[in-house]
Amino acid sequence: MRLSERMARLGTETAFDVLVRARALEAQGREIVHLEIGEPDFDTPPHITAAAIEALKGGATHYGPSAGIPELREAVAEDSTRRRGVKATPEMVVVTPGAKPIMFFVILALVDPGDEVLYPNPGFPIYESMIRYIGGVPVPVRLREEKGFDLDVDQLCDKLGPRTRLVILNYPHNPTGGGIPEAGLRAIADAAARHGVPVLSDEIYGRILYDTVHASIAAMPGMEPLAIVLDGFSKTYAMTGWRLGYGVMPAPMAQVVAKLQTNSTSCTATFSQKAAVVALRGDQSSVERMVAEFRRRRDAIVEGLRTVPGVQCVRPSGAFYVFPNITGTGYSSRALADRLLEEAGVACLSGTAFGEFGEGHLRFSYANSMENIEEALGRMRRLLARSR
Repeated sequence: MRLSERMARLGTETAFDVLVRARALEAQGREIVHLEIGEPDFDTPPHITAAAIEALKGGATHYGPSAGIPELREAVAEDSTRRRGVKATPEMVVVTPGAKPIMFFVILALVDPGDEVLYPNPGFPIYESMIRYIGGVPVPVRLREEKGFDLDVDQLCDKLGPRTRLVILNYPHNPTGGGIPEAGLRAIADAAARHGVPVLSDEIYGRILYDTVHASIAAMPGMEPLAIVLDGFSKTYAMTGWRLGYGVMPAPMAQVVAKLQTNSTSCTATFSQKAAVVALRGDQSSVERMVAEFRRRRDAIVEGLRTVPGVQCVRPSGAFYVFPNITGTGYSSRALADRLLEEAGVACLSGTAFGEFGEGHLRFSYANSMENIEEALGRMRRLLARSR
């Protein structure tokens, strides 16, 4: 069967590949500490699960509107208005099965072959994969460790030019946990508005912040016709398996994205959307407890990594990842990640899974218990000690 030429340009998300390898080792009787996959290790809050069960019992098992059921679009608009400080309406919301479709649909709708797209590197690998897949030109904005992995706004603005069709931001950032100060968001907004370039702002970790309050570029002056916010329920409410995301964008763009959804997935599962309404409008204490626990784990894993010979580690400001520098160990990123999995039973990701500028780093997810984090650190120390 002959594949299209563009399939050769399609990348992948390495976390799932490593998870498969780790599961295979477990099937052989090995004990693996999973620090590779980016999902909370908490259960979905009971009141959300109960709402889904009630919706199923009530017959919410049929097709819904492509853009999402009215109740959820209204709830998302209310939540976005309250948290981001910029008026959103239900007409600006599209609900999708997971947040990735927003990324895919927006790139597909805005970028023609040869158009340039600015994106963070190291960064979520699907950005570059989708840009290349449709024939766009990926233009990486390098995140630098010496800046705490916060986005280099001057570098981004310098790269923004007449061929730029889209800017992708992600904050708090995967894989580094870095951010963008509000002053930086204003500068990016000014530059984007001058050039008339849309900004896709991936804010999926926007409520998992430890030291600052989240600010959205959508609230910056000049961004009303240009900002597209990507968000969802996976990280905030521990609902990764529910596959439930959304975008908030200018209403005309929302119509385009909904049309793409009609042509691909038709709609998002109705019963899960009913539960999502309860998630947004119900008790938020589970989110607060989860973030408090992630803060505790962040501090533990950062301090632990800093005691490992040859390792340096920036303290992340959000999300649930650390991106330690391992160049002092003498290993490449891929080589050390492979040895940690195969010999020490610690599953993590090579920094190169997030782009060429990830070399010299590993990504550990601390969405795991303190006991397992300490066990993983001990195994890493012992492996490196044996390697000397």
